[in-house]
Amino acid sequence: MTNILLVGAGGFIGSILRYWISGYVQQAANRMDFPFGTLAVNVVGCFAIGLLAQVGEKYGAFSNESRAFLVIGVLGGFTTFSSFSNDTVNLARQDYMMNAVANVGANVILGLFAVWLGRTVGHLIWR
Repeated sequence: MTNILLVGAGGFIGSILRYWISGYVQQAANRMDFPFGTLAVNVVGCFAIGLLAQVGEKYGAFSNESRAFLVIGVLGGFTTFSSFSNDTVNLARQDYMMNAVANVGANVILGLFAVWLGRTVGHLIWR
């Protein structure tokens, strides 16, 4: 029961962070024909999970409870695969097919790179 509450609390925090950050980035981009806000939170979330995974694997730094809160809760609430998918379909439906394809490519490539970068930074900091 404790882990469920930790996941819920983390999800609450992650969702609020996603709302603030994605909204800010989208507004700063000043364009509505590409979901820059969703892309930003997905890349940041991928970096964070890569960093936490590296630290956790190297040092066993996370208990089951802290993993439930941080990885499943906060990052699960923060990253937005369903929003990414919906944004992509909406771009295609609005005849922004090249932007839809670019969105898929950017999320996948930058997401993979961000996980790798997070792990690399984690390794360099906590050797």
